[in-house]
Amino acid sequence: MEKKYILSIESSCDETSAAVVVDGREVLSNVIASQIDTHKKFGGVVPEVASRMHIEVISGVVEEALEEANVTLDQIDAIGVTYGPGLVGALLVGLQYAKGLAFATKKPLIGVNHIEGHICANYIQHKDLKPPFVSLVVSGGHTFIVHVKDYGEYEVIGQTRDDAAGEAYDKVARALGLGYPGGPKIDKLSKEGNPNAIEFPRAKFQEETLDFSFSGVKSAVLNYLNKCKMQNVEVNAADVAASFQKAVVDVLTENVLLTCKKRKVNKIAIAGGVASNSSLRENLIKVAGKKGIDVLFPDMILCTDNAAMIGSAAYYNFMNGKENNLSLNAKPNLKL
Repeated sequence: MEKKYILSIESSCDETSAAVVVDGREVLSNVIASQIDTHKKFGGVVPEVASRMHIEVISGVVEEALEEANVTLDQIDAIGVTYGPGLVGALLVGLQYAKGLAFATKKPLIGVNHIEGHICANYIQHKDLKPPFVSLVVSGGHTFIVHVKDYGEYEVIGQTRDDAAGEAYDKVARALGLGYPGGPKIDKLSKEGNPNAIEFPRAKFQEETLDFSFSGVKSAVLNYLNKCKMQNVEVNAADVAASFQKAVVDVLTENVLLTCKKRKVNKIAIAGGVASNSSLRENLIKVAGKKGIDVLFPDMILCTDNAAMIGSAAYYNFMNGKENNLSLNAKPNLKL
């Protein structure tokens, strides 16, 4: 079968990225222009600033991706692009650019769900991975447990009802004065602390569900810090970070393993920015290993937002006959 070349674009938050992916698994280029240094000053992503920065660099990023892959637009079979979920202004920049390219080159346009992209990052990393498997998607904006039944066929088993795990990390990091982005900084600091020093709560729901809630543990940390301040008690930041991280990782691990048991699946693929968290990786590998469950992770670069994962998802959509017309719009709250 002839190889399919996908040019993909990702701009859902604060990374402008373009990639060329062959047959959903082989990455010829994956160019990422990050805005982290700019948003650091504000302690988080400023949507308006993000949109303007996407506009400034997107053309150069796409050209660089084609150049690095050593392919021309003529060789591209389809153009994949993230159309949600994400920041609406940021999404529109990538989407409008992709639509312009698709119109000018008469190539098919393939809209991709950002969360589906994160899941598909595992196909790039693990060339022999095939559905069915369970995926835990954990990032700054999303926390999902997904049963991947087939390529492009997903069932959401659990999701957060309030803050995403990564969002809670950022807020706790800010309260500890660690700066942005919070995930890597808490992960690093927690290595110096005692994870059992402070008992932070794990959300439990009345009904039987595998949903998450992280606003409670975030609030508990903020209350603990305020109480220490009022009582002039010195805070051991490393203990707070380690105890908070343990509370989050315990719940993520427990729920994803319960999903495997219920669905009789023995493979977990982790995805999203928080998938690069060392504590989550170590804990899951240890606990799942005892139950005979394989745990797969993509490389760090494929955990954060990037266009290669979007190219992989676009390829499988393309092969399933899913194409979009030029009226495709950005959907900031797009469901999987």
